[in-house]
Amino acid sequence: MAKKRPQTKAKRPQLSDGEVPVVGAREPCPCGSGRRYKACHGRAAQHAVTELVQRPFEGLPSECDWVALRELVPAATVELTLKDGLPEGVPSVTLATVLPMAWPALRRDDGSVLLGLQNDTASGDISRDLADTLQRALTADPGTPVQSRRAPADGPRLQDLLDSEGAFEPVVHPGFEFWVPDAENATPEVTASLERANAAAIPTVRLTGVDAAYWCETPDKNHLRWVMPYPEEQLLDALARLHAAGRSNLGEGTRLVGSFRAHGLTVPVWDLPSAVTAEDIEKPAAEFAERLSGALATDAPLTAEERRARGGLTNRQVTLS
Repeated sequence: MAKKRPQTKAKRPQLSDGEVPVVGAREPCPCGSGRRYKACHGRAAQHAVTELVQRPFEGLPSECDWVALRELVPAATVELTLKDGLPEGVPSVTLATVLPMAWPALRRDDGSVLLGLQNDTASGDISRDLADTLQRALTADPGTPVQSRRAPADGPRLQDLLDSEGAFEPVVHPGFEFWVPDAENATPEVTASLERANAAAIPTVRLTGVDAAYWCETPDKNHLRWVMPYPEEQLLDALARLHAAGRSNLGEGTRLVGSFRAHGLTVPVWDLPSAVTAEDIEKPAAEFAERLSGALATDAPLTAEERRARGGLTNRQVTLS
């Protein structure tokens, strides 16, 4: 029997990382390695897309309000200012906490754009996902929603598209009527979605005397949830100093009950009596802000009592994102 001749395979050209196109996860990697894409260059691409960005709204105007609208506020809108101005045929771009049918974005019949904030995102960078949705909404046909997708790993972020000097002034609404400029002609699906959303919305008010503090009403008690921009460890020390001194409340019957983390920021929470309105808490909140400023400026070691107060606050802290 004749011996089998050894077979040789022609070497496939090796591509640099920047030249490797994206293919299906189970397809051979175009770089020529012989491995599947998901086990080769797809691994780095997937990591780039899914790596969690701890503070996705950092660098945007009013980062604290971005976090509040994402996590705390049921119904609110904000007019956005684009860095390069509005494209032709787009009269306005508005950020909305939620859109009907949970659409990521909507191009209205008049060409204006609504961008939804409280949607699930496909990657670990909310800012990049929202920027991709916004770009697609700007060129969508009027009268159509924009569907979700995975944003390109090298795509722009909101920080690249929005004017860093533009105003960011949230308007909190009692319900979601801003969805439907012409309620009489809304589709049955949108009308049903509107009714469900209004029924679930918790009454919420943004305080005017301090930044990013939101009062909300619940059946048993009211709350104040205040997104703060300070480094977490420094803020917890300051809150512990005030708590140990009996100066962490916002008036009679109120109590600092803990805090949570959201998108890299800390959000202290107070319980309020059900009779305390948002207007009632304006002055106490402004006075607390002054006390907090003084506590933040103190760098002396915590006393034993302050350490116990800090431990109590830390034990009641949860992470939302």
